[in-house]
This record gives sequence, C-alpha cells and structure tokens, in this order.
Amino acid sequence: MFTGIIRQIGTIRDIKKEGSNVIFDLEAPFEEPIQVDQSISHNGVCLTVTRLFPASQTHMQGYSVTAVEETLQKSNFGELQVGDTVNLELSMKIGDRLDGHFVQGHVDDTGIVKSISDHEGSWSFTFGIDAKWGYLLVNKGSICINGVSLTVVESHPDRFSVAIIPYTYQHTNFSTLQAGDRVNLEFDILGKYLAKMYRRSEV
Repeated sequence: MFTGIIRQIGTIRDIKKEGSNVIFDLEAPFEEPIQVDQSISHNGVCLTVTRLFPASQTHMQGYSVTAVEETLQKSNFGELQVGDTVNLELSMKIGDRLDGHFVQGHVDDTGIVKSISDHEGSWSFTFGIDAKWGYLLVNKGSICINGVSLTVVESHPDRFSVAIIPYTYQHTNFSTLQAGDRVNLEFDILGKYLAKMYRRSEV
C-alpha cells in the first residue's frame, strides 16, 4: 500500500528481456537501505525488488525489478528506455501520516497527455482516457498519475485535468512529460468500491 507521495526519482540503468518478462535495472538515492523482496512503487506500479547492486563511484545504489506481460500491457513500462526517470515510493508504514490517498500500486489503465499549460507558478495538465473510466472521476476527487497522488480539477467522460505545483513539478517526472506521452493511472480504490456497490443496488 502506498500514499502517492513521491520521495525519490530513479533512473533506468538497463533493460533486459527474458521470455515475455522485462527486467529493469534502476538506480535511486534512497535514504534507507532497500531489500530483496521489498515492494516499491514505480510510476505507480508496485514491483518487487529481485536483486541489489552496491553503490559505486559512477552509480548510486541500484536494484532490479521484473515486469510481467500484464504489467507491460497495462502500464507505460513497455515504452520506457534506458535513461528515463521513474517516480518512486516505498510502501507506507502503519502509523505514518497519510499525506496523499490510499494507492495500491495496481495500475488500472494508461492515459495520454493532451495538453500542458504553464500558469507562471503552476501547471495544468490535461489527460485523455478511455471513456469507460469516466464514471470514476469527480471534481476534487483523488487520482494517482505515475504514482503521484493528485486532485482532479475538471473531469469529463474522456478526459480530466490536474494542477501541478512547483514542488511536485520539480521532484517528480512531471517535468519531463510532453503532449502525447503515456502515463499510468490508478483510480481511487474507495471510488471503485462505491461505484460497484451502487451499480449492484440498481440491479
């Protein structure tokens, strides 16, 4: 379980294909040691650490994760390249503050950056989505984009917008996004449960 508050940005060091899976080697400036079998959110995708690499004079601490075929199909991991940056979050601890919202690390779908507007102090991002997800978005509701917990500004059946403050822009990979880029989306789990219960009540 995660909160959508990004703590570090990692960089992809190497990508290797093994059958239908893809192995990603990353390096990241974690403030605490990480371990094999640990769950880390990568652009909103919960992946398990499978191997560790010690820090060196040329590289930070590194590790490997495996993306299976379903992950590659449902997220933007199939488009990542060596040198790309990835938003990272360690799993939450019981008793910590919940500064974002409950994020599972289970990506529902991807969205496309439609437009980016610079408002001289903040940025407005508009994302296009498959209209089948529109019912899960509400104005001022929560959405997780590339692992970042954000608030929906305007929602429509096939698109929505969010506002990005300078801190988020500077400390996540939102600063690298351009129109046409694909992002990972996880809709609010509470909203999904409520929508399912409501639909059952109508049957």
